[in-house]
Amino acid sequence: MTTRILGIDPGLTRCGIGLIELGSSRKVRLVAVDTYRSEPGEELSARVGSIGLAIEALIVAEKPQVIAIERVFSQQNVSTVMGTAQISGAVLMLAHKYGLPVVMYTPTQVKAAVTGSGRADKSQVGFMVAKILGLDEVPKPADAADSLAIAICHAWRSPAASESTNLTKAQKAWLDAERASKRK
Repeated sequence: MTTRILGIDPGLTRCGIGLIELGSSRKVRLVAVDTYRSEPGEELSARVGSIGLAIEALIVAEKPQVIAIERVFSQQNVSTVMGTAQISGAVLMLAHKYGLPVVMYTPTQVKAAVTGSGRADKSQVGFMVAKILGLDEVPKPADAADSLAIAICHAWRSPAASESTNLTKAQKAWLDAERASKRK
């Protein structure tokens, strides 16, 4: 059984969209990747609406079973945080409309899941995304690679991944350690 995971790196000017399938043994496969854009000079409602409609069309066409989105975090640039929050709100509304669960991850959680270090830089994340998915090159721009990293993060942290009977010894040890830390 496979699970389709839609990863979203929310942004008002550039919104990364990555769709993967999680199969047995926590193997992931690329289904689609893109970056939806809006022009800074456009009316705010048109910008949020155009990105929201593009995401909705993808949901209808590709039928993901879960949405993983990067959690909005505090930055010095208030307009960037606002744009991220506005797109996140549109995604949450679409998830409600289509009955899809939403899981949010911090940038540190995503980096740690994909590279092994929560302090990895964008080039390290992109390199590992390409390697994990068997791609010849890193998806561009970085928002596209980041959306795939978010989806991979969910794939490897989700209950569906932990229920697999074909886990390696290292994967089993990792899951056991995660479970033990949650009991404390």
